Amino acid sequence: MQNVRFLHASRTYLAAFWRENRKFLLILASILCFKSAVADLNSISGRSMQPTLLDGDKVWVNKLAYDIKLPFTGISVLELAEPTRGDIVIIDSEVAGKRLVKRIIGEPGDTVYMRNNLLVVNDEVVDFEILSESHEGITIVEHLFDETHQALLSSQRGSRSTRSYGPAQVPENHFFVLGDNRDNSADSRLYSFIPRAQIVGRSSSVVFSMDSDHAFRPRSGRFMATLD
Repeated sequence: MQNVRFLHASRTYLAAFWRENRKFLLILASILCFKSAVADLNSISGRSMQPTLLDGDKVWVNKLAYDIKLPFTGISVLELAEPTRGDIVIIDSEVAGKRLVKRIIGEPGDTVYMRNNLLVVNDEVVDFEILSESHEGITIVEHLFDETHQALLSSQRGSRSTRSYGPAQVPENHFFVLGDNRDNSADSRLYSFIPRAQIVGRSSSVVFSMDSDHAFRPRSGRFMATLD
């Protein structure tokens, strides 16, 4: 008898709660579905994508760039496009155990190798020009076939294991990714190729940025900045 009364009271309470909070709950559910399947913000922590992305950037993630997925799952119901070289992608990496933000360098079937930071894709040397030099390193403009972006190389002499890689062929449904800060990035050189299913979306703009080196002051020049 007590169980019946308890169940009746619980149903009455839940019904009243739903009536009073229905609009709020529907709005909350819509927001969560939007963030899960359509678009979201991603925080940049670290320097692996300098000079393109800075520590403290908040980037816009377009989750419909490549797929329509069921909310709260990684299940794709419709493929809209394929990731391409030069895209800045957000990755739910199972190997790394965390979310990564990197640039696609190699597509399925591409052969990629590096020799002392000289990048070669499909036996073609990726051309570059030096843009500037500073205490942080050498900033270059890299021409990856039809795509152009900046990258940062360490100015320190000496050999690092990450400066050379491969050659290796990118498997089907996988991608080779690098951080733009080539000597300070854990990417495909460490985690190997990235499965397409782990690519969450593409980022093409910074929404806003907070400078952690200066009391988290907003970086005015980064507001709604477009990414190359």
